[in-house]
Amino acid sequence: MAVFRLDEELWFPDPHLGEPSGLVAVGGDLSADRLLLAYSNGFFPWYSFRDWDEPHWYCPLDRYVIFPNEIHISHSMRQLLRFDKYEVTINKDFLGVIRGCATVQGRNEEEGAWLGPDIINAYTELNRQGFATSVEVWEQERLVGGLYGVCLRRAFFGESMFSLVPNASKLALICLALRMETIGGHFIDCQFETPHFASMGGRHITYEQYMRILDSGNQDHKSI
Repeated sequence: MAVFRLDEELWFPDPHLGEPSGLVAVGGDLSADRLLLAYSNGFFPWYSFRDWDEPHWYCPLDRYVIFPNEIHISHSMRQLLRFDKYEVTINKDFLGVIRGCATVQGRNEEEGAWLGPDIINAYTELNRQGFATSVEVWEQERLVGGLYGVCLRRAFFGESMFSLVPNASKLALICLALRMETIGGHFIDCQFETPHFASMGGRHITYEQYMRILDSGNQDHKSI
């Protein structure tokens, strides 16, 4: 087991050589090219921005995903979808969503907070280039929840979500899955299992399965 140091070259090591936690490498940068290479190989950056001045790159070999056609929609969520209490949009306010994810309930003040200025700037640039996507939930003119992630090779790599009202992030995730199903999206990468994702239909697959599915999309970029 080892943790590799990245340099200015664009490369990532074999994740099978990394730590059991999924940490494989440190260093490099958060350029769009490096991020796209990372997600194409199952890596993502995750590190405390107050404690470290360089990215830490994770690639767990046990992956947790939601397949769009397996999304679980509870009776209460079906009712919420029918009532049209909230409006759901895509890429209407990416910056509002990523800032909401960073600051809701004081997340940015917590020990180990990872969604800092460098991450916000990097993913905002990916959004500008068409590779990062947000899903917004609105109550009239107020942004009350949403999620964002990277859209690449017909997969969606979820990064974070937030809610200011009950079930807003669930609604965003359901709408994302329904949209992905209509365009032939492969999966939503949840990175790690949580009770929230388990209740929504998530399941474990191996890194090998994950990469086979991802590679079946080749270089095709399908925006949601």
